[in-house]
Amino acid sequence: MAKVTKSFASSADLERKVETFTELADGVYALTAEGDPNVGAIEGEDFLVCFEARATPVAARRWLDQLRERTGKPVRYLVLSHYHAVRVLGASAFDAQEIVTHETTRTLIAERGEADWASELGRMPRLFEEPESVPGLTWPTLTFTDRLVIPLGGDRGDLVLAHCGRGHTAGDIVAWLPKHKILFAGDLVEARAALYTGDAFHDDWATSTLDRVAEFDAEVLVGGRGAVARGRAEVAAAIAQSRHFLDELRRIVGEVHGRGGTVAEAFRATHTALEPEYGRWPIFEHCLPFDVQRYWDELDGTDWPVVWTAERDREVWAALQEDGQQEEQR
Repeated sequence: MAKVTKSFASSADLERKVETFTELADGVYALTAEGDPNVGAIEGEDFLVCFEARATPVAARRWLDQLRERTGKPVRYLVLSHYHAVRVLGASAFDAQEIVTHETTRTLIAERGEADWASELGRMPRLFEEPESVPGLTWPTLTFTDRLVIPLGGDRGDLVLAHCGRGHTAGDIVAWLPKHKILFAGDLVEARAALYTGDAFHDDWATSTLDRVAEFDAEVLVGGRGAVARGRAEVAAAIAQSRHFLDELRRIVGEVHGRGGTVAEAFRATHTALEPEYGRWPIFEHCLPFDVQRYWDELDGTDWPVVWTAERDREVWAALQEDGQQEEQR
């Protein structure tokens, strides 16, 4: 019987997703796209704060064109929740006065920005519309370590940027609008979408970091991917889903590691356990090999994530997928 090989990561996902523009409150916007990365914007009295930048300036301009149908205010702040290429390389389209990140995100860009760019282009080519339009790495102009407050002016209240702890990366931040109880959570929370944890700190994320996210008591939550969660019940469900994914991955990989098994065994066991609930959700098959490898590395004592390169991506994918595929053919 011929061996069936899965397409690498999201390389075969070439169909453009339907985008949904939503006004969450007066002057607060989100754009979701069937599991593609979400973006958002908040109007100040005479300026805009945009949240996330998309993978290329061309992709970013499609979002900005929709935003400009509602407001012509200039972008004063472009807030980037973390460093991954699909979130940041479209930054030049915004002409923002300030590009805001966590201080650790600057460190990560310097350490692995070029490698991550090549890695994600290979994994998710569809998101990189006209990749030649990217002028180079995106660098922050304003960073912070714990909390940054942006007064929006007039009666619009404040926008609070906060670091909740290590999670999806070492430098994730969220954007909180106390007046409207709206939280832009970045990739710390997904709503009916699988989690990518290849650069994660699983134990922190699943416990104290998600605890801090939940403490905002948001009534609307925009996660990194998936639909907007509306109402406290949906918000709680999105956080619980993210925590459950992490908890099950930690439990299963931990069991295999603890008995002296292999990372390929851990991948097969985790896939078997999670696929019935998460398998049809966006990027599940793409993410899981990299997720398992990263947590295995943590269990081996590697606290700081190993850099993903385009070459390492392919090596890990082949090593974890091939054993499982051969097993299926027997």
